[in-house]
Amino acid sequence: MAIAIRQATIDDVALLHRAILKLADGVSAALKVRSTPDDLRRHGFGDNPAFEAQIAEVDGDFAGMCLYFPSFSTWRGKPGIYVQDIFVEEQFRGRQIGERMLQTVAEQGLAKGAAYLRLSVDADNHGAQGFYTHLGIEWSQWEHIHGIYGDAFIALAAREIERER
Repeated sequence: MAIAIRQATIDDVALLHRAILKLADGVSAALKVRSTPDDLRRHGFGDNPAFEAQIAEVDGDFAGMCLYFPSFSTWRGKPGIYVQDIFVEEQFRGRQIGERMLQTVAEQGLAKGAAYLRLSVDADNHGAQGFYTHLGIEWSQWEHIHGIYGDAFIALAAREIERER
């Protein structure tokens, strides 16, 4: 069994999107995915890509992906990496493919000056939580992620704030 980890290219957009859909389906959230392959193509492979991705292959077959982007910690004063999505096909799980992808992302990040890696995991995804803990990726009990999306985001961006005179 030959495992290869490589940088995703624009030709991998369909694989990436299919993996995102499978990942969402695995946590009963498939209906929440609104991205399209065209979104990934436009935002990940243009002049100013918003993300990068790794592709894992076993004997030439797609086995998984890891999608990530740079971040910065004002408290640490250092750049880092945020892993948005990591997915391994069920038939390839237990073969250290996820660990290899995270190691590759960390290695590339370190070479570019990154000092940490962060990610989020669904509260009910205990298998993934155990996997991350095993790798030394600790759960942060003092942080909670908040988000604003869609119309609420647009309303915030357009909100007129009364300025003090």
